[in-house]
Amino acid sequence: MNDSTNTWLGVIAVATLLIAIVQIGVLVAAGLLARRVAKLAETLEQQIKPVFQHLDTIGREASRAAALATVQVERADRLFADVTGRVEQGLDQVQSAMSIPAREGIAILSAFRAAFSVFRNPPPDPRRGRTRGDDEDALFI
Repeated sequence: MNDSTNTWLGVIAVATLLIAIVQIGVLVAAGLLARRVAKLAETLEQQIKPVFQHLDTIGREASRAAALATVQVERADRLFADVTGRVEQGLDQVQSAMSIPAREGIAILSAFRAAFSVFRNPPPDPRRGRTRGDDEDALFI
């Protein structure tokens, strides 16, 4: 073998050694980076965990408040329906209590009108005879 071949073999050996060293360095750096990312993820999880617990508590309280509000609205609805029914019932009773005396009052007024109309315009007396003028008026054309 000649010197140039040995030289090239030496260069190839050194390049292979350098590539191996660089690859080992990359693997070590990747391992360190993976540890740092894991540590960062753990820290982030520890810091965010109370926030999620707080949000969960807020959600539960909001759900509870909505349920209580629903119950109160239903209770108010029943109350208004009950009040409306009682008011309608009371108005019906007042109307019926007032309509009977009003009908009786109208009947009494009608009786007074009939009586006064008899006195104002007495009906013709059938016992009276007809006058001659009444007979002539009937014949007039």
